[in-house]
Amino acid sequence: MLCSLGLLATPSAFGSFSPSSNKTRTLRSTVNHQIPKQLAAEFKGGSQKLLRRHVVSSNSVHGRVRSYGSPISAVMTEDSSTMATSEEDTENVGILDVDSALQPFKDHFQYRIKKYVDQKDLFEKYEGGLEEFAKGYLKFGFNREEDGIVYREWAPAAQEAQIVGDFNGWDGSNHKMEKNQFGVWSIKIPDSEGNPAIPHNSRVKFRFKHGDGVWVDRIPAWIKYATVDPSRFGAPYDGVHWDLPPSERYEFKYPRPPKPNAPRIYEAHVGMSSSEPRINSYREFADDVLPRIRANNYNTIQLMAVMEHSYYASFGYHVTNFFAVSSRSGTPEDLKYLIDKAHSLGIQVLMDVVHSHASNNVTDGLNGFDVGQMSQDSYFHTGERGYHELWDSRLFNYGNWEVLRFLLSNLRWWLEEYKFDGFRFDGVTSMLYHHHGINMGFTGNYNEYFSEATDVDAVVYLMLANSLIHSILPDATIIAEDVSGMPGLGRPVSEGGIGFDYRLAMAIPDKWIDYLKNKNDEEWSMKDLSGSLTNRRYTEKCISYAESHDQSIVGDKTIAFFLMDKEMYSSMSCLTDACPTVERGIALHKMIHFITMALGGEGYLNFMGNEFGHPEWIDFPREGNGWSYERCRRQWDLVDTDHLRYKFMNAFDRAVNALDDKFSFLSSTKQIVSSTNEEDKVIVFERGDLVFVFNFHPENTYDGYKVGCDLPGKYRVALDSDAWEFGGHGRVGHDVDHFTSPEGIPGVPETNFNNRPNSIKVLSPARTCVVYYRVKENPEETNNGNYGLFNETLQDDASKQENAEESATLVDVRAEENPRETSNSDLASTDTKMPIDGAKKKNMEEPASVPDKKIASSKLDDPEVEEMEGGTSED
Repeated sequence: MLCSLGLLATPSAFGSFSPSSNKTRTLRSTVNHQIPKQLAAEFKGGSQKLLRRHVVSSNSVHGRVRSYGSPISAVMTEDSSTMATSEEDTENVGILDVDSALQPFKDHFQYRIKKYVDQKDLFEKYEGGLEEFAKGYLKFGFNREEDGIVYREWAPAAQEAQIVGDFNGWDGSNHKMEKNQFGVWSIKIPDSEGNPAIPHNSRVKFRFKHGDGVWVDRIPAWIKYATVDPSRFGAPYDGVHWDLPPSERYEFKYPRPPKPNAPRIYEAHVGMSSSEPRINSYREFADDVLPRIRANNYNTIQLMAVMEHSYYASFGYHVTNFFAVSSRSGTPEDLKYLIDKAHSLGIQVLMDVVHSHASNNVTDGLNGFDVGQMSQDSYFHTGERGYHELWDSRLFNYGNWEVLRFLLSNLRWWLEEYKFDGFRFDGVTSMLYHHHGINMGFTGNYNEYFSEATDVDAVVYLMLANSLIHSILPDATIIAEDVSGMPGLGRPVSEGGIGFDYRLAMAIPDKWIDYLKNKNDEEWSMKDLSGSLTNRRYTEKCISYAESHDQSIVGDKTIAFFLMDKEMYSSMSCLTDACPTVERGIALHKMIHFITMALGGEGYLNFMGNEFGHPEWIDFPREGNGWSYERCRRQWDLVDTDHLRYKFMNAFDRAVNALDDKFSFLSSTKQIVSSTNEEDKVIVFERGDLVFVFNFHPENTYDGYKVGCDLPGKYRVALDSDAWEFGGHGRVGHDVDHFTSPEGIPGVPETNFNNRPNSIKVLSPARTCVVYYRVKENPEETNNGNYGLFNETLQDDASKQENAEESATLVDVRAEENPRETSNSDLASTDTKMPIDGAKKKNMEEPASVPDKKIASSKLDDPEVEEMEGGTSED
């Protein structure tokens, strides 16, 4: 089934021709101070199995369309002729080989592939190709050309135009601009006595008269910097001409670091990164926060709120100036310093880019260029299609030639000028569908993704964007924030996919919030948790996370605050015994984040401060809180104070990242869930060659617990959440050798233990997670026979997995054998030493232990094994 009709964006020099709506919307002015939450809160479930099949209608939804005066006629005619002309080029759609259930939608993929190819052909014919087309910042805005400054602005609705600013006393009578036939205004301002007529760091605006005869001042669309007078409350922003002398420009000193096999992402907001109640700067973040991120072994930073936004409390998602850095935190050179320093530490930097919508602010933003004209002459659609009712923001017309130039050039600008290493695209669900995901609960039915509700113009834009980014920077990391789970979002453009490297696993944090809010510990389902964490399309990579900035904003709580609440104000000192609430909270905080990382995706994300269990919530200064910054900061002193328990969560976060550095389990395609035991509250799985044992039971400790594994040999503890340095009780011995026992007939899974050919027996304390690695005693395998607790591995280089990895994640439901049916002789032959002291206590009194009420040895009731095969779609 094809999708919503859209013309190809077609050019004529700087022209733009695209269909317009028959509706126009009334101009909205000023900044809206009611910022809705992101779509993540709107949809709680709905995902499709990869191999699920659906019967769909193949009826055509398109008719003929007419040209809008472009010298290139619209490519679209009727469905049949469109498909016929592209049949030869698009007959073999690669994504259909990946997922045959998409076969009924072959015509959709052929249509959008053709539209993408045709659009690129037009760029090649009229602009020299996609990459050249995306250099719009060299043509538009302010640029040096032949002893002068040339300024160009696309504003077809303007009747007259001038450039005004400090340089001419805000009198544009001597700086009138000329308009060409395609709506582009331009002026060349010669140098004065060898100096630029518009000085560096001086204010400028685009003044134009629209159809009503009214003159208005607007910040140039392509401005590189914008500032506001901080002494005036509610003052409008001014565009700033940023053109430093070459000798004063920041020069990057360090190359981009290599792309990690699996990104471990630290999501950060520079402005709120200070421990003081104020806005932090780029340079302070670079000098004070980057070392913390590096110390915790993150390899990627995702920077929020980089693009200029006049309303601080929008979290950076209501962008007003797309090419300008947020001036609250410093200058363009300051941001370059931050990125360069991150690169010097081996950390990639991703930008949270917002191309899904634009601020409704007409005074400071791009919306000021909309004066009621038709969509073909505007950055935005007209009428309802151009307005997002939940976000109170404007929606781009992705079928417009100049809009494509603006957005694609914007991506190239941030890559080239600031050396970003990739992007996280915000609000992708809103872009993909005409309904923007509003009031939609995606069930996984493929008809929900490929119908007349799909915005093909936006899909093609995203294909162009991903193609462009990877052509400029092949090692770029590109992430989609999509809650719908659209198939193909994370497949290459060459296959007919949209081309993202990853998408955010947005259902996972919703699952944790549901459990924390609505279930007591005894009601936690191991099968449900495991299923939610593994519910994704195995051919499309995901970034998992337990919480991001979304879960921290006012009206919600961080996971730590959900778990410990008011006790975080009085019971976090190591100088007194931990109360049961804090004991439980720290244990579950470690387990929730770690199992999300280890089982939930091919990359991991954590928001700034959550690594140490930051309390409370985020509340930006606003009228409702007296414009206070008190909760718009990060309390680093909590984790830096040695006698507070925040340090335990931080140390564990550092260790789990080091574990991935050492064993590369996140990038491994081998992911096998062998046991989800509801009675024991235990989940056992393998990722790479590591064996993970998560015991969520609030009371039961299991001694001699039988755990299935793949490879025979000797296993030892690689990481233990119960270790003293992580706030635990040191119950698990780290110098114990766990020897495997063969299970059943080799190569016959049904005869094995939980479908695993070998097993080990371990101690599994209540509310702990322990990871085991196989000791490779053959010198050809490794020259390090003991990795210890893993504080040693914080110093080690990451080792590569040498054994062949299974190429798919396995899921099936079969009978699970009782891991606790074991004899004393089995125990004696399994462990060469009894568990002893665990990790040693280090310069601290032992925290009070919550006694384990019983060492369980009862038999299982209705045992079951969960294996993941093929994977599924998530969300």
